[in-house]
Amino acid sequence: MNILIRADSSSQIGLGHIMRDLVLAQQYPNDKIIFACQELVGNIIDKIPYNVQILNSHNPEELIALVNTLKIDMIIFDHYGIDVNFEKHIKQQTGANILCLDDTYEPHHCDILLNHNISANKNRYNELVPVHCELRCGSAYTLIRNEFRTEKNVSREKIYDLFIALGGADTTNLTTKILNTLNPALNICVITTTANAHLSELLAYTLEYDSIEVHVNSHEIAKLLNQSRFAIITPSVMVHEVLFMNIPFVALKTADNQNDLFEYLKDHGYNAIEEWTNDSITQLYHT
Repeated sequence: MNILIRADSSSQIGLGHIMRDLVLAQQYPNDKIIFACQELVGNIIDKIPYNVQILNSHNPEELIALVNTLKIDMIIFDHYGIDVNFEKHIKQQTGANILCLDDTYEPHHCDILLNHNISANKNRYNELVPVHCELRCGSAYTLIRNEFRTEKNVSREKIYDLFIALGGADTTNLTTKILNTLNPALNICVITTTANAHLSELLAYTLEYDSIEVHVNSHEIAKLLNQSRFAIITPSVMVHEVLFMNIPFVALKTADNQNDLFEYLKDHGYNAIEEWTNDSITQLYHT
């Protein structure tokens, strides 16, 4: 098949969509994968190892023309800015099969719906998708990057007390705020990317502490996590990876689209909080 993945990344919307789509793309090794993205500020288009078609707008007509020109068989939508009406219009004008990724139980006009979160409940989609839609929901469909599957079998020394990863963009600069509440004697690994608009402030802050390492655009996240005793993350794709690696963690909610997984974690006895305070770490993690 010719498969087109429509997703974006930026300093505002984050990098998570592209990152999980790269994992999904690996499940189609015999097909031709093409990404369609806008060049938004802080994007990671240069990290996509597939053909990328640049869109000049979010206009469906531009996408329709691209789909028809490239003779696309299946379109994968992973985008909060694309709704059911957009999807229906694309389907009517191209006839391509549509696979939608969803985290928040929105209506979709698609042939396949994928909610790969461990919290996903397929019964909640009964009135939200066409009757013919194939539902792929829950842990059986969780997208785990290959680096984690490989690292799972490696035994490493725990050299970091804390692993902090609050999204590649960290739009509210929460990482720096959390670091300011921590004991400077702790060895801390911070994960971020160049999409982080607050990166210079974060780097300036951590220069004062030899105990804090900041890893920007790291290709060794699985290894760094495996070297850590405890993780501070968001209730997002990272939860699946941390659970897969059996690392104790706290999930800190930073956006409304994390509500479902956040509630699932709370209901199942995991550490999940909505606000970080000066004494959060002492309540959650003991050295």
